[in-house]
Amino acid sequence: MSLATSLQRLTAPFCTMILIVFSYLTGALLVLITSMLWTRWQKTTDESGNYSRIQHLKILKARHETASDLLELVQIDGAGAWPPRTNFESWPSALRPYHDIYFNIIPLLSTAEPSLDDAVNKKLVGDFRSHMRKLLAEKINLTLVKEIMTAAEAGKWDIFPRDAYNGFYCCIAVSRHAYREQVLELPPELDLPWGYLQRNFGITAASGNNTANVLLNYNKRGERVYKINIAMPKLIRSSEETFFRIFLDIEVSAFPIYYEMVYAIISYEDNNRVICLNYLESISFRLRCLLRMFFENLIESRVSHSVWLSYVQGFQAWGVGSIVNGELIKYDGLSGNQALIFRALDAFLGMDRYLPDEQSRRYIPVNQRKICHSLRKHSFRKSAQSHGYIEIEHGFKNIVNHMRVFRSAHRARAFSYLGQPAPERLVMTAGKSVLEGATKQETENNLKALDQMLATRFKQTT
Repeated sequence: MSLATSLQRLTAPFCTMILIVFSYLTGALLVLITSMLWTRWQKTTDESGNYSRIQHLKILKARHETASDLLELVQIDGAGAWPPRTNFESWPSALRPYHDIYFNIIPLLSTAEPSLDDAVNKKLVGDFRSHMRKLLAEKINLTLVKEIMTAAEAGKWDIFPRDAYNGFYCCIAVSRHAYREQVLELPPELDLPWGYLQRNFGITAASGNNTANVLLNYNKRGERVYKINIAMPKLIRSSEETFFRIFLDIEVSAFPIYYEMVYAIISYEDNNRVICLNYLESISFRLRCLLRMFFENLIESRVSHSVWLSYVQGFQAWGVGSIVNGELIKYDGLSGNQALIFRALDAFLGMDRYLPDEQSRRYIPVNQRKICHSLRKHSFRKSAQSHGYIEIEHGFKNIVNHMRVFRSAHRARAFSYLGQPAPERLVMTAGKSVLEGATKQETENNLKALDQMLATRFKQTT
């Protein structure tokens, strides 16, 4: 055997080992780099590009209450992000049947051919509720549900993380909307967790709201989870998806505006009017882009007039009452005026609230009420006017002009949808839920009253 051959045999295993180690290290390095990139990507995309803004708020929270209140909204209601984070997979096992039950019953909720026969409708509704009650009674262990909800209320978020809690809140809200109509007692499986959920978010209504039913109804992939018309034709399904996506997309674009409102307030109070003006100009630009989503999507070709009232909005209205201290109390369900961005802008502009105290407590989460209160408290628009800061006044005026254009357009578009015939159901509009009155004239009078409310808000936006 030659020396070369012997050396080759001796070194071959060593070289092979070197190659294996090198391959392993290369693979490990690749995994590490990929993990770092994924973590960085996740921080930006999962939090809608707002990661650095949230970190800045953590620095500012001890300095100004607007920063503290906005951060509290993000960390508590948003589970660390805004729009809020949700999780529909990692619930405590005792709660998982709620998710499955919704998917079992929802194909039975809509019908392609609405009936005007009361007897037929009563049977359909009765059968639907009976089926839902049976599933809830069979699948839900109320003792375990109470234990989990009590633990979360005590602050044991390791048992029930906030993002999972958000997803569960949405599930119970839409399940209650699926079951309800007029005055009735809801199943205990839907009532017991609701009390805990509403206390957590600081809301009193028996109905859902824009946060629970819409913002929290998207998973981490941006997919809407609890749909309404899954077995209906494409026109209905696409109108439903487009309409509710508007509210999510608006809130995605809104967080930088909230952040810049906080910085504008701090800059003004620091007497740094140049920086303050820069923020006002940025808010105006961002608002114009945000409102474009409304103008481009709430149109006939994307949200059909013919199906919106019957198939999209009707589910989210409420019209359910309950007897409280011998008095019938009715709740309104969802409304566009519950959207945070428009209430925050009104507060920043120093305008009075659109919703009275009772309505706010019913439908607006307490941390959303707090940030709006802070923005209104620290609104510097009147101060700038009294000091004659012309450029600051002009910055506010641009924001006001965008809001006036929006409210004028919204008023016109709302009635192109609300005016559509839907004889199979009670007349509903999300702003006032069920509009009482069976005759055409009474319906027209109710819609005129709603139009007057919108007209008044438009006039107040100055």
